[in-house]
Amino acid sequence: MRSAVERHSEEAEQVVRDIQRAVRRQFSAQEKVRIMIAGLRGEDSIAELCRKEGISQNLYYRWSKEFFEAGEKWLAGGTAREAASGEVKGLRTEAQQLKELLAEVPARKPLAQKKRDRRRAVRCMR
Repeated sequence: MRSAVERHSEEAEQVVRDIQRAVRRQFSAQEKVRIMIAGLRGEDSIAELCRKEGISQNLYYRWSKEFFEAGEKWLAGGTAREAASGEVKGLRTEAQQLKELLAEVPARKPLAQKKRDRRRAVRCMR
């Protein structure tokens, strides 16, 4: 059986842990990027940087992984545009209508062919 002092000590430690969880520091995206850039510069070691910022090295490396994965996704998606399915359907319908209209228009002779035809017509009239 535990003594009353041990129970109070454990209860006090639990209260302290609960308070620490409740006041856990939240970092904004700008703060995370600033810390990541400082780590990439290499002026201080990662351990020293983490001590200065009050974060664990594990947290720094997790942010680092997320940072580079997000950058990779952004670069991969930067060249390919995702269009909404409704937009794609509308563009396909419009393209089909334009093709049908174009098929109905009589074929025109090139300008050079027209000039040759005119010359022939003039010669025949002489």
